[in-house]
Amino acid sequence: MPEIRIVLVGPKFEGNVGAVARSMSNFNFENLYLVNPCELGDDAYRRAKHGFHILENAKIFDNLDDALEGCFLTVGTSGAITKGDTNFARIPLCPSKLAEDIKDYDENVAIVFGREDIGLYQDELDRCDAFVNVPTSDEHPIINLSHAATIIMYELSGTVHLTHPEPADNHEKERLFEAFDDLLDAVEYNNDRKHRTSVMFRKMMGRSIPTKCEYHTIMGVIGRAAKLLNDSKED
Repeated sequence: MPEIRIVLVGPKFEGNVGAVARSMSNFNFENLYLVNPCELGDDAYRRAKHGFHILENAKIFDNLDDALEGCFLTVGTSGAITKGDTNFARIPLCPSKLAEDIKDYDENVAIVFGREDIGLYQDELDRCDAFVNVPTSDEHPIINLSHAATIIMYELSGTVHLTHPEPADNHEKERLFEAFDDLLDAVEYNNDRKHRTSVMFRKMMGRSIPTKCEYHTIMGVIGRAAKLLNDSKED
């Protein structure tokens, strides 16, 4: 059965971790992953209430990559968004759109929440395939960690047991990103812009969540184009 994983990166207040565990139990989420968390004591377990077992069974890691191992789709979250198409790293999905996009998914998905004070670092957001934001007022855009997690889990709660037809696996997905980077090299793309463009492509593919067939079709086009360009340079 696919897993929707709730990942908290660097939480500073144990009460928030406990409150997230409580909300997870409300919406039938069981998998809590913690990256470099604060010490969890009585306050965390008191706030967890009927989510006590989720907190007790939480998996703890010292880096984000290990916490995301085995997940096909990684969704970063933040209260801070930027406007304009060029700011692709923070072009958000709203929680309901994310729920709609993954409603028939049968691969593991990670929803990643950042620190209470500064959220996720930019390189951590770059590691994610998509970005979700809870719409709030412009004057007070940042909401409590546990509140944001609760809203997103509410939207996702109907998706956990549904399936997705023929998704591409994680290795195929990474090969596609490697092929895109090879194409950038083949066209002698500006080195100063290469990383930014590569991240943009990853974000675009993460937001669209293509099917297995779509992944292979795009892979074939990109791979063929790169080969033709490289062959022409050898002639």
